[in-house]
Amino acid sequence: MARLDAAERKRIPTSEFGEPGKRKFPMPDRSHAANAKARATQGVKRGTLSEASAERIRAKANRILGK
Repeated sequence: MARLDAAERKRIPTSEFGEPGKRKFPMPDRSHAANAKARATQGVKRGTLSEASAERIRAKANRILGK
């Protein structure tokens, strides 16, 4: 997965984020989508992300990953 610097992240359209309102969980490509799924699961386990939010993130990532 390529690391996103601040300028690259700002160029990503809001629609390509797992949480568009907060611009969290960027998914500009397949590797970032897979990473977003993993981070969403970790967030639920830590208690920093609701299961409903994680499900939305996973569903979007699965669309990008073709699952």
